Amino acid sequence: IFMKYCLLLFIVVAASCSHTYYVVRHAEKAVPTANMGSDVPLSAEGEQRAIDLKEALKNKKIAYVYSTNTIRTKTTAKPSADYFGLTTEMYGPRPDSAFIALLKTKKKNTLVVGHSNTIDDVVNMLCGEKKVAGDLAETQYDNLFVVKKKGKRYVFTGKKYGKPTP
Repeated sequence: IFMKYCLLLFIVVAASCSHTYYVVRHAEKAVPTANMGSDVPLSAEGEQRAIDLKEALKNKKIAYVYSTNTIRTKTTAKPSADYFGLTTEMYGPRPDSAFIALLKTKKKNTLVVGHSNTIDDVVNMLCGEKKVAGDLAETQYDNLFVVKKKGKRYVFTGKKYGKPTP
């Protein structure tokens, strides 16, 4: 019985050392108009992708949601945050070592929404090495970068979600 108890305790402790970061670029943005400025909202296609993101994550027990302070990133995060009953926390506009250190204090699954020129930085800084080669193409919206913390290691997986983009 003692051995079974020790094994069970080990499994519980090992499981508590594992959590996952889901890192995405904001969904498709609307075509900017003269009065919009640079803070462009999502297009109808982007709004659908934000829903697709929630669907992709709904079994992942997300406990934290982070977004830069733009309409398109906040709107991408909103369906997932609402689904889990969470408030989206702001960071940015560029991820820095303080933000990555904050993420690493979180011991539960976390969604991070950024931009084509910043999510590679988030993934690479979390992993401590280059996993995403560089900025994403302007037309890429379907990447779901997964960084799983297992003990002291970070394991990266690149996935896709929603409608495929070029």
